[in-house]
Amino acid sequence: MTVCVWCESKQAFEGHNRVFWELPDGSRAIQINGTPCISCPVCGMEYQTEEMVDKIEEQLFLIDTKELSSNISFDELMNQERLLKKNYFDFRS
Repeated sequence: MTVCVWCESKQAFEGHNRVFWELPDGSRAIQINGTPCISCPVCGMEYQTEEMVDKIEEQLFLIDTKELSSNISFDELMNQERLLKKNYFDFRS
């Protein structure tokens, strides 16, 4: 069971949507299609979990974003070759 963080409805479910994301260097934004999300039929919100936001941000930080098209699928984005194995500047863990 998924609970909506906006309205606390227990009718929320996992789905996919389209998001627009600013690249880490601030040079432009890209459209990411098929991004995992939580959808709530009660309040109408569609949002990414904090974990998903972190996953996307980390991937964008570790790949060569100059090679990305302005429209990409989530799976294509996550399969891009990384320049680094991990984010050495993330001190949360």
